[in-house]
Amino acid sequence: MDTTFDPWAAGFVADPYPAYAALRDKGRVHWFEGSRQHLVPHFADVSALLRDRRLGRTYLHRFTHEEFGRTAPPHEHEPFHVLNGNGLLDLEAPDHTRIRRLVSKAFTPRTVDRLRPTVARLAAELVDDLLADGGGDLLARVAEPLPVAVIAEMLGIPAPDRHLLRPWSAAICGMFELNPDDETARRAVTASVEFSAYLRGLIAERRRHPGDDLVSALIAAHDEGERLSEQEMISTCVLLLNAGHEATVNTTVNGWCTLFRHPEQLAALRAGDISLSTAVEELLRYDTPLQMFERWVLDDIRIGDVTVPRGSEVALLFGSANRDPARFAKPDRLDLTRADNPHITFGAGIHYCLGAPLARLELTASFGELLRRAPGMNLVREPEWQPGYVIRGLKELLVTV
Repeated sequence: MDTTFDPWAAGFVADPYPAYAALRDKGRVHWFEGSRQHLVPHFADVSALLRDRRLGRTYLHRFTHEEFGRTAPPHEHEPFHVLNGNGLLDLEAPDHTRIRRLVSKAFTPRTVDRLRPTVARLAAELVDDLLADGGGDLLARVAEPLPVAVIAEMLGIPAPDRHLLRPWSAAICGMFELNPDDETARRAVTASVEFSAYLRGLIAERRRHPGDDLVSALIAAHDEGERLSEQEMISTCVLLLNAGHEATVNTTVNGWCTLFRHPEQLAALRAGDISLSTAVEELLRYDTPLQMFERWVLDDIRIGDVTVPRGSEVALLFGSANRDPARFAKPDRLDLTRADNPHITFGAGIHYCLGAPLARLELTASFGELLRRAPGMNLVREPEWQPGYVIRGLKELLVTV
């Protein structure tokens, strides 16, 4: 059993949990030369640091690159950084506070609740097709299309254009991996330019002809004279797509892979002996789709007996925190009935995932549909993992029904 933290090794990506256990045993914070980050593996520390305003997703609200001891990104990467830097995920107060307040006016619990019949219909249609073919790749046939279709429906993107979304999103998300190479950056920049241009046209159309969709609601959202700028709207829509499907896709396929490896619990779930919503929370904890979340250190912080200086970057290991025995009883055991389950898969603090209720709705719908209508669904062969570590998922999940 390899306990080396190596996010570029296929064996580590396939099973990072022994390495996490070794990190937790060795201490509260560890310098990792490979990405020049301080790794934080414990639940209590990760949870506290997510809420600590001495850390930030960006530092540009307080420092220039030079003041912070960092080099500005290459000029040719600017389209990606403009797009990413104006979204909620990479902003801090006061801009984050203002934008989240305005977006929350459009992305309300009622918005999500209104999508419930749409999510149920889309899940049923996708499972219909899978059953008609006797099975196939669960990733491509159900896990990916469902959240993309839901976000597209919510944004009001016309059906003929929806095939563009997943490739754009995948290209942009490549930049969130550790040390992305030049080709990854080039694809992300191209996708950023194309996606932004598409959304600019869609926003212009909704200004002329408002509809019952989120883009129209974002245009209309205002508070004491404040409105979202066009760039903020574009960045918000891209973030909703990227964040709104990556976690859902990987929780679906990773979750089913986990269930196939625990046949007794899968049988109990199929029999209705276990609450589906409780089971979904455990699958979100057990094999976390987003393994790492990064933060810049804006002011010196102390973690245990280590001082992490301003200008450093910390890597909060969500996958490790969700398996920490100091917080979860028998954390390496899948327990679909686990009631005490405060996992941090959706984050915490001001950056807590705005789309968490929608993700839960989608996961419950797709798992529920497959459990009910494909009671004999089985794995065809052992799946392979994508090379990415931060956003961790399978290449495919071939099943028979």
